[in-house]
Amino acid sequence: MQFQHQDNGQKGEFFSADHSGKRIAEISYVWRNENIIVADHTWVDDSLRGQGAARKLLDVLVEFAREKQLKIIPTCSYVEVMFRRDQSLADVAA
Repeated sequence: MQFQHQDNGQKGEFFSADHSGKRIAEISYVWRNENIIVADHTWVDDSLRGQGAARKLLDVLVEFAREKQLKIIPTCSYVEVMFRRDQSLADVAA
């Protein structure tokens, strides 16, 4: 699965689209300040359910945060649950 990234300095998102350009998965965030982003939404199309697409999105967001030395505040329920379950994500948790 290939992901694209858009960021306008206030908010951003990683997403994947099918061959026709229709979005099939996305995770979005809002900049709180220059060091913190708020993960506020994760969505996966029904056609991808059960294939680990949401985790792949989260992994891309976490990699972005690590590269930029950012912390993540999870307000999205999926990200919040994954931060509680997976201690390997603790380094980016705000």
